[in-house]
Amino acid sequence: MAIPPIDAHKVHFSGENSFLRLKASATGPDTTTCSHWRAYFSPAGPGTVLFVESDATDRKVKIYSDNPGFARWTQTLEAGMRKQFSNPSDPIIAARFERAGDHRSVYQEIVESAEGRVELTWRDIREPFYIRFEPGNQITGEWGVYSCLIPAWDCTLYVNGRVATGKVFGEDIAGHPSSISCLAWGESWLKGPRP
Repeated sequence: MAIPPIDAHKVHFSGENSFLRLKASATGPDTTTCSHWRAYFSPAGPGTVLFVESDATDRKVKIYSDNPGFARWTQTLEAGMRKQFSNPSDPIIAARFERAGDHRSVYQEIVESAEGRVELTWRDIREPFYIRFEPGNQITGEWGVYSCLIPAWDCTLYVNGRVATGKVFGEDIAGHPSSISCLAWGESWLKGPRP
């Protein structure tokens, strides 16, 4: 059966939600978890937010954003994926965001704040693939998520000169071979009927 050309659900977010994870071993816990959101469209307007928990932050959650309202809204989405980023009492650090490089070689997200500089780097970037989770699925629940994922197999995180430990490992995403660190561009989150 063909997919209808117009999706019946209301769009709540369109932009990016790249993630960078590192581990000491393939079966061990994350030593670093980063979730980077860039909104072109959201209920709180455009903006960028970075959530970080890492040995480079002494396991403390850090939230950097240029739009606090957008940061708080994304916490409602993070609650279903990475609960450590969903606490509305965690402070938001005002920040400026830049990007460098491209998806063909090395790509960076750079964050500057009064607390210093954070750099996320994706290397050894592989072939993209598209995910389509309709609302009401087992992975994102009531939310539908459509996104172009671009896996990377060599990533680093720097937080004020400290280098996060660990490395990237493989992981299946809905049965498709991928890595635990991906650029996620052209992403949309949908829920409920279109008005």
